[in-house]
Amino acid sequence: MTENETYSPMTPTDLARLGMNFVAYVKPIVVEDEMRFAICAADGTQMGLAPNREIAFAAIRQHELEPLSVH
Repeated sequence: MTENETYSPMTPTDLARLGMNFVAYVKPIVVEDEMRFAICAADGTQMGLAPNREIAFAAIRQHELEPLSVH
């Protein structure tokens, strides 16, 4: 950093948006007593639901995003 540059800290919202155009997260959830897999944006917004992890990952890749698992 030079003398003329200023430092602007990232907010939690800025950090969450950082991967919005690149990644989607898959996390297991229970819906009506059955295991499903939520597809979520980098900011945590649920974008979809799949019956299994493989289909969730395939759907994410079809939208040219990188799937990541949340444990």
